[in-house]
Amino acid sequence: MIIRSLAIPKASLTIVKESSTLEEALATLEESGFRCVPILDESESIFRGNIYKMHIYRHKANGGDMSLPVTHLLKNATKYISVSSSFFKVFFTIKELPYIAVLTEDSKFYGILTHSAMLNMLQSSWGVNSASFAIAVISAGDKGDLVNMARTINRHSTIASCITLDSLGERTLNRMVFTLPRNVSEETLEKIINDLERRHYTVAEIEDLR
Repeated sequence: MIIRSLAIPKASLTIVKESSTLEEALATLEESGFRCVPILDESESIFRGNIYKMHIYRHKANGGDMSLPVTHLLKNATKYISVSSSFFKVFFTIKELPYIAVLTEDSKFYGILTHSAMLNMLQSSWGVNSASFAIAVISAGDKGDLVNMARTINRHSTIASCITLDSLGERTLNRMVFTLPRNVSEETLEKIINDLERRHYTVAEIEDLR
């Protein structure tokens, strides 16, 4: 349901049909200004893949036949997600693509999910626009560390959001980033840092988001 709400639906997209020639696809790409658009079947319900402007230019520069069907340079035919896919699958699938195709439960083309939509969603979930500070706290990954960190911070402030970013070095070190709400002052932040460090957690980084 979240994917469906973030995706740009088919009716709002520029697409090319699989029967289009490379010349026609290039004209569509140049007119739209996009570097890549979806290729759909004649009914505009089945996703065939993507066509990239750079691949057509390269083909043309090498003296390639521009009357060939657009499917001649089709890419990313297996790169798609479902409207019900988890965000874990989305992150692993989208990678370097400008967008990922989104299909309905019955495998019909619904639309696309762009990188910018994903980033905007993450920015919103992290509360960046309504936060004061983000603090990165490192722990050894012991059981209960997240609860203890959160409890320590909650003595002084509510927590707008929390995310575990990575593991660092040879040991399993967890870096938790806590975002604090807008009303947290520098004095309160200092108390939080001191309290965390008193409990042997390392505050590795502080970012002022105001």
